[in-house]
Amino acid sequence: MDLFEEPLFSTLQQLMEIPEEMEKAFNAPTRAYVRDRKAIASTPADVKELPGALVFQIDMPGVKSEEIKVQVEDDRLLVVSGERKRPEDKEGKYLRMERRIGKFMRKFPLPEYANLDAISAVSQDGVLAITVEKKPPPEPKKPKTIDVKVA
Repeated sequence: MDLFEEPLFSTLQQLMEIPEEMEKAFNAPTRAYVRDRKAIASTPADVKELPGALVFQIDMPGVKSEEIKVQVEDDRLLVVSGERKRPEDKEGKYLRMERRIGKFMRKFPLPEYANLDAISAVSQDGVLAITVEKKPPPEPKKPKTIDVKVA
């Protein structure tokens, strides 16, 4: 009998392979992470800089404004999230379903000049427009003039 065919060697070999499989399982992305990554990838957005504001435009066809959540997290992270649901239809059956449904999310880091107190969001014709006003630039410091007195 060959050494590799012995039951003891076979058992030891299996025990040595278990940590590698466990390591893969522990390092595998969680379902929530994968779901969030898919939600981010399936939500297209345009970002435009205007002289006084940043404008984020995100396609939201079929999503009601009350189903959209716009937040600022961690001081400077704009987060847009929600869920697109398929309306219940008791009549007929679908032959093809191509429109995206499910959760969506986008995250945008905001620059230092973003005015976090002046953010507005409007949903119109299936497009969500978020406007983040810019802070005015700081005024240049004027040199301080010191009067010279006669001694």
